[in-house]
Amino acid sequence: MLYESESLEFKQEAIPNLCKSVIAFANTNGGKIIVGLKDDGKLAPLDNLDQIYTQITNTIRDAILPDITMFIKYSSNSDGIITIEIAEGSAKPYYLKSKGLKPSGVYVRQGASSVPASPEQIRYFIKATDGDTFEAMRSLSQELTFNTANTVFSANDITFSENKYSALGLINLKDNLYTNLGLLLSDQCQHSIKIAVFEDRENTKFQAHREFSGSLLQQLEAAYEFLMLCNQNRSTFAGLSRIDRWDYPQEAIREALLNAIIHRDYSYSGSIIVNVNKECMEFISLGGLLPELTLEDIQAGISQPRNVKLAELFHRLNFIEAYGTGIRRIFALYKDCYIKPQINITQHTFKIILPNKNRTQPSPELNLAAEKTVSYKYPDKQQQTVIAYLKQHQRISETELQQLLDVKRTRAYLIAREMISSGLLAVSGRGSNKYYYLP
Repeated sequence: MLYESESLEFKQEAIPNLCKSVIAFANTNGGKIIVGLKDDGKLAPLDNLDQIYTQITNTIRDAILPDITMFIKYSSNSDGIITIEIAEGSAKPYYLKSKGLKPSGVYVRQGASSVPASPEQIRYFIKATDGDTFEAMRSLSQELTFNTANTVFSANDITFSENKYSALGLINLKDNLYTNLGLLLSDQCQHSIKIAVFEDRENTKFQAHREFSGSLLQQLEAAYEFLMLCNQNRSTFAGLSRIDRWDYPQEAIREALLNAIIHRDYSYSGSIIVNVNKECMEFISLGGLLPELTLEDIQAGISQPRNVKLAELFHRLNFIEAYGTGIRRIFALYKDCYIKPQINITQHTFKIILPNKNRTQPSPELNLAAEKTVSYKYPDKQQQTVIAYLKQHQRISETELQQLLDVKRTRAYLIAREMISSGLLAVSGRGSNKYYYLP
């Protein structure tokens, strides 16, 4: 007697739940469905065999996506039985057209049962079939709208219509489904940008915080506008001339924000983080450098976008001029500032730190006489080492200074005194309680 198993299933009736079983076999290792047998394997012949045969083939063809017909073989016999042989499919996950790419529409074989696939299994199927490029994979969400994208594209005189979606990379031509790039540009984008403003340099006391969601195009505009509200413009006058000095170069904010959006790894669900305090702005995006690149490479202008199609779209919209120039442009905007932007990279994060120019260089509010009495010069290598240490540790004792620079006490004292006179360092305490910190 035959028994149901991982690769064999009996059905007494033709249509109810038939497609779920077909999908489960195609998403797993293939199998066979025999219609006209009871669960115990006893014969239950079908009436109107030809009519039911046609109904089964049409239902499977119309109810399942992607097209599964090439992996299915049908046969019938005089006993009133229809056999459906399903091979393992090559375009997983297969799913019910009416339900979409979610557990209620995707099934796998588990023992003798067809069960809903987990979200993790669905993502695994998509990655295995579509490849590792996140933006080209099929989106788990297929009910997307593009109101913001349509507005932005129209403002840039670029046609944005459904017949252009495939050329832009928003639709997968193989099955006419939205890609993850389509999800990122849609109004339903699930990623966000979080901006927090802090009172202290340690980023522990909140002043304000905002989260921006929706299409990446909407997030870019809204986040930039909010950051500009945090960017103070300090004005002074020299005679009849007005001198404006922003805390942060506006173009540097724009480039850092674009870099975080374009190059982040969207396979992670976390948000882009921007921290703002009186000393700096930090832009933190998920996903470190691609394996082929180093920090020196990107500072030299070499660029290999993680999201190529997204970068191309931003280029067409004139948000970026050319690949690889953003980081160099940021550093060029700080050429007159002795504390430069920083780039910190871990395995899974990329951080750009923009110093507040009005806190890290001579103030334009100093009058001419005062400017002559203060000497600001670019720090040498030893002084840069001290500054870099203090940006991470906030303070340094005399003993720690000697160890950091590998110098004797007198030399450490002279270096510290020169940095204090140049405005690079401040001192507090006396004797064993004495320590240095950034002014």
